[in-house]
Parts: sequence; structure tokens; C-alpha cells
Amino acid sequence: MLYTDLLRFWDEAVKAVDARDWPGALSKLDQITEPTSRTLFVSQSVHLALGQVELAIKALDETIEKDERLAVGFFQRAGAKMMANRLEEALGDCVRAQKHMRQNPVIDYRQLGLRYKLYSWQVLYNAAAVHSGMGQWDKARDILTGTLQERGAGRGGGTLELGLESISRREVLEPLLLPEGVVFRPRKQEVEQLKQRDFLGKAKVITSVIPNDDFGGFEPLRMQKPGFYEPSIEGSQDSHYMCLKNTYLAQGPGELTAPSGGLVFVLSDADRNGMTTVIHDGQKGLLPVTMLEPVDVKKTKRKMNKGSVPNGIPLPPGSNPPTRPQNQTSLGLQGTDALPCYIAAIQPSPPPPYTTSSEQQGFSSAQSEEPHGSLAVKVHYRYTVSLCVPPDTPYGELQQKIAHKLGQPATQLRLRHKQQGTQVLRPLDKEEGLKGLAEVAESGRVTLWCQNEDPLFNRPILYQMVALYDYAAQGPEDLEFSEGDTIDVLSEVNEEWLEGHAAGSVGIFPRCFAYRETGQAGSSEAGAFQ
Repeated sequence: MLYTDLLRFWDEAVKAVDARDWPGALSKLDQITEPTSRTLFVSQSVHLALGQVELAIKALDETIEKDERLAVGFFQRAGAKMMANRLEEALGDCVRAQKHMRQNPVIDYRQLGLRYKLYSWQVLYNAAAVHSGMGQWDKARDILTGTLQERGAGRGGGTLELGLESISRREVLEPLLLPEGVVFRPRKQEVEQLKQRDFLGKAKVITSVIPNDDFGGFEPLRMQKPGFYEPSIEGSQDSHYMCLKNTYLAQGPGELTAPSGGLVFVLSDADRNGMTTVIHDGQKGLLPVTMLEPVDVKKTKRKMNKGSVPNGIPLPPGSNPPTRPQNQTSLGLQGTDALPCYIAAIQPSPPPPYTTSSEQQGFSSAQSEEPHGSLAVKVHYRYTVSLCVPPDTPYGELQQKIAHKLGQPATQLRLRHKQQGTQVLRPLDKEEGLKGLAEVAESGRVTLWCQNEDPLFNRPILYQMVALYDYAAQGPEDLEFSEGDTIDVLSEVNEEWLEGHAAGSVGIFPRCFAYRETGQAGSSEAGAFQ
């Protein structure tokens, strides 16, 4: 058991003792798997307060077993055994307690965490009480009389004199015990160390491209939504938003590539070379002044599609995440057939086994023997593979070759590609195959994306979206994806959550983490999984 856990439970038990919450104190003490002599002493005090004398004696037995020289332990056990009418055993504990006093008139246990001073006369008084219980009145009187004459008995003089009067009347003496609630306590300095301390302090924003940025530093992932802010303009200056007349490709270091009609925010005036510093899509760089023209931001913002990719600098993450779907009734679903597949049923597959050197040599020689008109195909799966095929390879044969490379069934693999100017993954046409791709004619190579469609069970795709940010799964039902991934939307859970498919997994994700490109058709274009 960790020492910090021991301290925590011990301290909580002592606080319960102070509040006279005896059951609460026992529950905390029971959680200590490796008790010490001092925590066991706390247990016996609680048992005595509850009237459980035998359990208190058992706890004191374990206390003395762990610390054989604890005089206060023998003293307390002698009193408890007298309460249980085990007088001969109590007398033996009085003798051991007096022995471990080591001829000291008093022992102060404050340094050990017990706010109590044990006096020698208290031990002798209990011995006299045992003799009175056994009917040995003369021996009890002799012990009390001799104790009054010893050094250090002045503090207990009144108690000893009352004891002598009781002995003269043949009355059995009551044993002396520690007061209720007097127990061993952990060190205050050690308990204070259990509290977490922030030695570095809270992060503070020194400079930021976002005005009035109050981001506090390292925090858990917060839900984000697309948008862009307008930097404040001093005085009566005109808006610094402008748009590009034509597409501009970066031609030097620090320059930006921006499309025609792209909205930019101008940060500075033109320099000698006619270049000005702007912000576009969250990136800062240079653009020629001659390529820019004024724009009415208010009209532009009204015309912007709500689902389009935001221009400018993204807003900081929002403070309130979307409301997660709680149960089946909140989703408005009835029956088991209508339940969405939130949890992906696919297991990750390992990469294909490594080939030997001889196999690699044979593969390289086979590659070198490919005809001159062969096409280099790069396939992105959970890992990336490449192969060479003729451009007129049928879709089914291409699917078989890729499946052999990946070590997966060909019937469960679906091939996709990206069209120029879009991030959405489109299914590869089964009729035209690779011949219908523009990349084949331009560069003689093509990049495909391969996804495992096993967990979809022929469910139709409503539409497709592109991930704006990385999303880490917060639960087993969530869909995890990276920025730029294409997501097939299978159903709309509620206004803020969607059910989708990406990279062979099915799950739910926040709607604000992805956007839908304009001009995208509905389920008729996406179709159903074959």
C-alpha cells in the first residue's frame, strides 16, 4: 500500500473520530490494507467508544505485536481486559506497562502523534484496581500507599486518595483509560503534502494573433466550431478585408498561395516590392497588392454558405461542448432495428508480413520488368503501399491486387480518390477505373484511398463531410478521425451529433468538427454500400 494512501485514510479516520462519527472512522480504517501500530490504536479507541470491548482487545493485541515496547498500549489493554473481567491477564499487562516505563515517572507521546502523557502512578493505580477486583484488599491498599510516596505522584494525589477511601470501604476500583477521542494522529506536515500544488502557476497569454485571447494554457480538448473573427479597426478606418482578383501561386519564401475570390485580411501596407502582409485561412504571408481588390465584408458574410470552409483565422475553441446523446429514447428511436451502429465492429488488421531478401529481390526484378506504360499507384490504408499496374486495368483486378497487398478480403475493400480542388473522397468508377482519373493523364501516377466497408452492413450514405479538426474518441461509441479525412454520414443522431463512417470504423461525432462541401448531392449520389 502506498504511504500516501495510508496517510489519507488515517487522516480521514481521525477527522471522523473528532466528529464522533464512529462507523465512518471504521470504514476508513478498514481501507488500510497494511495497518501500523498507531492506526490500530485508533481502531481500538473506536471499538471502545462503541462498547465493543473484545474487538478493542483484539486491536490492542495487534498494536502491541507491531510495537512490543509501547507502554501506553499495555496500559490501555489492561483497562480493557478489566472491563472484560479478565483480571489475571490485566495484571500481567500492568506489570509490562510498568516495565516499559523504564523507571520514568512520565512518558510524553506528543512527538509520536498522541496528545497524552502516561504517568507511572496511573499504571500502579490500575494494578491496585485489579487486586481490588480479585478481593485482595490489603495488596491494593499497599500499592496505593506506596504510590503516594513515590516521586511524580503529586499530580494523581487526589485520585490515589479517593482510591484508598474506596479500598477501605471494600469497593472495587474502576480502571483508568485514555479519554475518548485521544488517538495517534499523522504528522500535520505530511498531511499537507497530500494536497496538489501548482508550482508553475497558470499560463498567461503574452502575445496572440487573436484579439482579447484569454486562453488559459494546457486544458482538455474543447469542442470547436468554424468561423472567423474581425480584428478591431481604430478610428474611422475602412475594413482591411480584401479579396483576390485571380488565383496566386507562391513564388518565393513567405508568400501565400490563395484562390481567386479568396477573402484575406490585410495587416500592413505594401513594401518596395509591392507585397503586403495578409492572413488567409489562418496562415500569415505575403501577396501582391495588385492582386487585391476591396470587398464589402458584410455582404460577403451574408452570401457565405454556413457549411463552407471558413476564411480568416479560426475562432478559439468554444467553452460548451455539444450535448451528447444519453439514451435510446432521447434519439427518438424505437425498436432494436432502428438503433445506429455506434460501436465499430471491425478489428484492426496487422500489416502484411515482411518478405525475405530473396522475395524482395524478386519483387524488385518484377517491378523492373513492368512495361513502359505502367502506372504507379499509391494506396493509403492503415498503412501505405504502392504497386504498378497498366492504366487499363479493370476495377475488379485492381481491387484484387490491392487486397493481396493489404492481406484483406477484396469484397470488403472500397477504392476512392480525390478530385482536384476538393477534399472529399469519391468512389472510383467501376466502369472507367483508372482511365477516368485526371492524374493518370497528367503525371502517370495516382493516389487512392482504400477503406474497409465490413461494419456498414449495406447502409446508405446520406452525404459526405470533410473533417475540420482532429477528433479523439471520448468513448467507445465515438468515431475518431484526423483533419482532412472524408466522413460518410449514415444518420443524424440529433442537431449536434452525427453517425458516420471513416477509415473502416462507424461511430458518432460532433457535427461542428466537419463541414459539407457545397454542391454535394444527397443519397442518390453517395449511394449504398455494395
